[in-house]
Amino acid sequence: METLTVGLLGCGTVGSGVVRLLREHGDDIAARLGARLVLGPVAVRDPGKHRDVDLPLVTDDPRKVVADPDVDIVVEVLGGLEPARSLVLEALEAGKHVVTANKVVMANAGPELAAAARAGGARLEYEAAVAGGVPVIKPMRESLAGDRVRKVLGILNGTTNYILTRMTDDGLPFPAALAEAQRLGYAEADPTADVEGHDAAAKAAILASIAFDARVTPADVHTEGIARITPTDIAHARRMGFVVKLLAIAEEDGGEVTVRVHPALVPHEHPLANVRDAYNAVFVTGDAAGSLMFYGRGAGSLPTASAVVGDVVTVARALLAGERARSRPASEVHTMPAPTLPVRRVRPFETTSVQSYVLLDVVDAPGVLASVAATFGEHAVSIRTVWQEGAGETAQLLLITHAAREGDVRATLADLRALDTVRAVASVIRVEGAEV
Repeated sequence: METLTVGLLGCGTVGSGVVRLLREHGDDIAARLGARLVLGPVAVRDPGKHRDVDLPLVTDDPRKVVADPDVDIVVEVLGGLEPARSLVLEALEAGKHVVTANKVVMANAGPELAAAARAGGARLEYEAAVAGGVPVIKPMRESLAGDRVRKVLGILNGTTNYILTRMTDDGLPFPAALAEAQRLGYAEADPTADVEGHDAAAKAAILASIAFDARVTPADVHTEGIARITPTDIAHARRMGFVVKLLAIAEEDGGEVTVRVHPALVPHEHPLANVRDAYNAVFVTGDAAGSLMFYGRGAGSLPTASAVVGDVVTVARALLAGERARSRPASEVHTMPAPTLPVRRVRPFETTSVQSYVLLDVVDAPGVLASVAATFGEHAVSIRTVWQEGAGETAQLLLITHAAREGDVRATLADLRALDTVRAVASVIRVEGAEV
């Protein structure tokens, strides 16, 4: 049986999972593929470090993996932008197929790497870069290629979803829920990328680029995290029939694209409302297919490794089918022009139409509600729901607006803060899926 050699860049959580699956499922993969995948050299930072998996050939020089003539497929699971981007680029320019799980690389350098893949006659696969073990890239690139995607909603970060689940189920404040997530290994010691929304923003940029055939980078994504969500917000949401989730939202309207990551109130009946703990889900709406949802574990060693190995098998099939010759020296690669993606305008978030939940601490006195309503009216922001509670010196006004321009909502909030009867704008959260 023919063999294909897989070179591995990185052997941390995901890399060790890839090694395990290649070995434990090797016979099954060979039976399906008609060839055997063999693990070749593995590049790690510290070759002397003890690992849970045995590695046949270890090096601390990742370029030895990329340049090895016996390596047919390069798998990059280093994480971070550099040196991962440079190594992937070098491999593609030499005509080698690459599989990566690196969301940072794909979000920031995807077009550059796609161009290098075309020039080198190679494939670049990255299913694991967005939702870990949840297959969403291939369905959007292939299964929905004949449809027109209008909107993508995603819960793309398991850490924040776990935190919000604990806040919802157990009434924990954010710091306590974060500490529990860290204790269980869901959150890093420095959780900034997760809780501030940056991880989800990188994934949202990749999804938007695929869904709308456009160039979207993390810098184009309006990003907010969950650190300001309180048990009071969670309780009010539940009372009104909502659940708070950190959503990645990408949509196309009139040739323009909007991409945003922020907490949102989601109606209980929406499929995303029931995505709990560290699970991920992507909800896609297309003209022809209607609504589809992809759901599963979005992180972890084996779920993510499953997506990586799936991409390796896809590449191996292409090699066996003679889609291209085996790797060639860079000097023999014929450069081809890269495809030009549409330069679609990424609409500023301020011009996007959104619904909002607004919680105000106000003076408990006659006429307060009328003055608040008048302020919303001055900026053409219509109020859908009002709830007032509390007595004594201070009360709370809870309002949900109809869809309005984000910029108009912000102007309204600025004027509300200037009112003598408004003690504070305690919370502002967007509402998703409640109004068509």
